[in-house]
Amino acid sequence: MYNPSPLKTDTPLILGIETSCDETAAAVVRGRKLLSDVIISSATEQAKYGGVVPEIASRAHTDAVDVAVRAALERAGVAPAQLNAVAVTYGAGLLGALLVGLSFAKSFAYSLNLPLIAVNHVRGHLAASYLVDESLQPPFVSLLASGGHTAILLAESYTSYAFLGGTCDDAAGEAFDKVARVLGLPYPGGPNVQKLAVCGTNSVPLPRCLVKNSSRLQFSYSGLKTAVINYCHTLTMRGEKIPAADVAKSFQCAAIDPLVDKTVECALSRGVNTVTAGGGVAANAYLRERLTSACRKAGLKLVLPEKKYCTDNGAMIAAEGLIRYAAGDFAPLSINAAAQIKL
Repeated sequence: MYNPSPLKTDTPLILGIETSCDETAAAVVRGRKLLSDVIISSATEQAKYGGVVPEIASRAHTDAVDVAVRAALERAGVAPAQLNAVAVTYGAGLLGALLVGLSFAKSFAYSLNLPLIAVNHVRGHLAASYLVDESLQPPFVSLLASGGHTAILLAESYTSYAFLGGTCDDAAGEAFDKVARVLGLPYPGGPNVQKLAVCGTNSVPLPRCLVKNSSRLQFSYSGLKTAVINYCHTLTMRGEKIPAADVAKSFQCAAIDPLVDKTVECALSRGVNTVTAGGGVAANAYLRERLTSACRKAGLKLVLPEKKYCTDNGAMIAAEGLIRYAAGDFAPLSINAAAQIKL
């Protein structure tokens, strides 16, 4: 375990590196102040195949990670030797993609004798809110909604989260992508469903994603996806036109309304006055509008990152890195990437 030297400055400078999927990202923070944020995406190339191809993503990261890090340092006006630590996503995500960023971060940290901080990608999404509001501190309730995770969590401290409820099958983001494919929309699915939904009405009868008769708060997106598939299939078999915009709007409401309502309920029941949100689905305009309105009505403070900090980025990794740095939680250079990890 690395024993860090005393802080070089009153507020640590942390480099964050993210390569868990198709975004190669790097950012520098000084404390909670974001100095730079660079994202190099391979989404255009991935769109040719209708989704992320792991091998293409890994090769793209290999080409871009050094470029992204150098650009982040340059834009921040920070020399490598001025950094206090290097934070990097080690999981969860595509194993090959993770290995590119982790290997680079290990070498970079070792060459500068800097501590290495291994960041849980999911915790990075949650930590993005700290960059929005420098006064934010636990406890607060956080809605996590992404392509791989859907959960409502209670931040008990900077490093401890309690699980309040979540999906028992598919994640909200995965459901958006599946519905997009059913409707013939291009990759990435989530943003395109949102765009189409603007022109539609909430008129298609779809089940809400709440699991009834459960002793715990659970969501289920598998049944909702199936309902959309069956609805579209039935119309096709009848030779009828699928009202794509209405399907998109109705699905969006069915997927998001219960998440927002239960997040607010959890905050009120726990006596917490602040709500945050993170993950790619938190960039959805409808979710942001509904959550803003619901929190205002309930008298709750909402801390909501900008859309670009809800999707994968280096800033959130640096933000979580700062928390780990303060806790003295450093990783050995022998740490390996993990496709799946617990919160």
